[in-house]
Amino acid sequence: MSAISPFFKVRNIPIYGDLILSPMDGYSDYPFRSLARELGSAMSYTEFINAIDVVYGHPFIEKKLYFSESERPIVYQIYDDDPERILKAALKVRRYNPDIIDVNMGCSAKSVSNRGAGSGLLCTPEKIGLIFSKLSKNLDIPVTGKIRLGWDNLSQNYLLVARAIEENGGQLLAVHARTKAQSYNGMANWDAIAEIKQKLSIPVIGNGDVKTVADIEQMKMHTKCDGVMIGRASIGNPWIFSRLDREKVPIERVKTTIQNHLSRCLEFYGAERGLVIFRKFAKRYLNPYHISRDQNLDLMTEADPEKFIDQIDSLTFSLDYSTPLS
Repeated sequence: MSAISPFFKVRNIPIYGDLILSPMDGYSDYPFRSLARELGSAMSYTEFINAIDVVYGHPFIEKKLYFSESERPIVYQIYDDDPERILKAALKVRRYNPDIIDVNMGCSAKSVSNRGAGSGLLCTPEKIGLIFSKLSKNLDIPVTGKIRLGWDNLSQNYLLVARAIEENGGQLLAVHARTKAQSYNGMANWDAIAEIKQKLSIPVIGNGDVKTVADIEQMKMHTKCDGVMIGRASIGNPWIFSRLDREKVPIERVKTTIQNHLSRCLEFYGAERGLVIFRKFAKRYLNPYHISRDQNLDLMTEADPEKFIDQIDSLTFSLDYSTPLS
């Protein structure tokens, strides 16, 4: 249920909720985003979009840019190392009428960061300032950013980066409280999120190590952040956006959601590709239960969507819900 008044605003855009699905390459596509949005995610970030693909074209770009009106506010997240190319890409995707443009400064994948994009941008705060200056001066919609704390523990320059973003027109900052070198290892540093929140006047979204409903409230209390962004933990538990821990979700609701999510994938990608893409989600949905290796192999190699659902139906009657989440 929507809040009566917004939790915060991104410039003039009200956000009616404090939980947000994190942009994740290969996961925050339209089928999963739309599901998370219905369950309570307050805004929709696309998978990150390579500015090079936008400027020069890519066969899958239209799928990444697609969204439904029910997802608004919709955020296009772009990444690159070149300020001019980011601007060109942003102006080009503006024609699709997103609500917000976001700059990815958090991706730690070597293929992205080693060329100076994603978290590689954190090494050049002056370039970040230039990117935000160009975007905010040339776009009529808000520009936001998502960062990590720095390249590694010896170069945690998050306050410098955060100030560069705000001073050059950034309207919101999401903070994954790890360094690039950490990737997804070690503990997220919530103290850093609190420090950034204290220094900035724009909304700050916290991200990192939020796995349960209790974690949501603890992060908000600890950091005073305006909202909480949830990534990996939501893949097997999109109900967390309804503030439901995984063990609270009845098996029949799990089964219904699996069917719903698969149906969206099939409609969006087509039968063959849709089922292949959905398998990684199915594995996470079924992760809490005891399924034999043979059963799992049969399910994950099934090529017929109807038979796939039939197998899910047969499995759900014998699942052991006492098995803890891995």
